[in-house]
Amino acid sequence: MNEQILRQIGTIARAFDSIANIEFKDLELSRGQYLFLTRIAEQPGIIANQLANLLSVDRTTTARSVQKLVKQGLVEKKADPVNHKIKHLWVTKSGQKLADVIERENVYSNQSVLEGLTKEEQAELARLLTSVEQAAQTSWYFVKNGGKRQY
Repeated sequence: MNEQILRQIGTIARAFDSIANIEFKDLELSRGQYLFLTRIAEQPGIIANQLANLLSVDRTTTARSVQKLVKQGLVEKKADPVNHKIKHLWVTKSGQKLADVIERENVYSNQSVLEGLTKEEQAELARLLTSVEQAAQTSWYFVKNGGKRQY
């Protein structure tokens, strides 16, 4: 049974990613861009490396997605006042409007999938998923930095 847990989490994640990609197509966001946009909106001034780590994706994917968002006028880069090589990311007004729509969808999706659970069950699920997420992040950082897991 334990080996099914990650499959179930993956199925849930893929289902909602597919829903988002379909629903956000009208917003002219390509696959997965909504994740980058919302995280930048949630953490104004974040730098690309932090964003990559937050989303557990490589820096190349992050750079490509951020560049598309900049080109679309949804995100802007601003040089750090001390180290001009560092670029902070900020959503523009039009980017914030889209981020607000995406957040409303997120709230709706959360409510719809948790509808059959009591408040206590929802809290327990959130606690357990946080623990699983932290363990997954630890593994991701280890492998990302050259570690080899022993199966």
